Amino acid sequence: MKSTLNIGIAFGAGSARGWAHIGVLRALVKAGIRPRIVCGTSIGALVGAVYANDSLDALEDWVLGLTWRRVLGFFDFSFNGGMLKGAKLIAHLEGHLLDRPIEELALPFAAVATDLRSGREVWLREGRAADAVRASIALPGLFTPVEREGRLLVDGALVNPVPVSLCRAMGADFVIGVDLGSNAAGRHVRDAGQRRDPGMIEVLAESINIMQVRITRSRLAGEPADALVMPQLGSLGSLDYHRAAESIEEGRAAAELVLPQIRRLLG
Repeated sequence: MKSTLNIGIAFGAGSARGWAHIGVLRALVKAGIRPRIVCGTSIGALVGAVYANDSLDALEDWVLGLTWRRVLGFFDFSFNGGMLKGAKLIAHLEGHLLDRPIEELALPFAAVATDLRSGREVWLREGRAADAVRASIALPGLFTPVEREGRLLVDGALVNPVPVSLCRAMGADFVIGVDLGSNAAGRHVRDAGQRRDPGMIEVLAESINIMQVRITRSRLAGEPADALVMPQLGSLGSLDYHRAAESIEEGRAAAELVLPQIRRLLG
């Protein structure tokens, strides 16, 4: 469908649940709704940057091929500010999916990070796209912080998990938000606890996820999206990156539910 409005999309945080963003995009594009402005936080920044680079097909092929063993292969352990350095992941992104600076992407793109020293929200709109993604996904305790222009940056979900405000600041007239945490907070740990005690990383990731859900509700109440896609991903844990097929399909289904509302609002 055609619209004179400048459509933006704000991809939310959610760790492994973020592959649902791929399904959301597939449903929107199939319906003729193509966002022209792309913003993302954490895993949303990764998917958003790749989409803005016109590499979504390659990303989907990669994530569908992930196994738990392959996920572990990207873990480069460090105990200096976080458990993982993230260098292997960024090298893969730059080599296969995200080899351009933000200014040269096919669509306007920006990522959200958090200044660890001041607590302020930081909008990353220039420089190497892979570096912006790395800063935005720097989950405290899991990934080491990123130093950039004198600031120490960590995961943007600490301040703005679904960056609707950034999308509007970049000129979007109509913003589609994607909230990955609508029914996910703590659920995976409760289920796992019936079988075994959750591990340290799982506890850390899910604890931060609970915090992100609360922040998301607060931010969206004050800065609502025009349409909100809410995939139901409570059965997926924060580290279930190898379950991409389930996540993508749920993202597609959630977007299809909202399509009538989006069509109506866009006229």
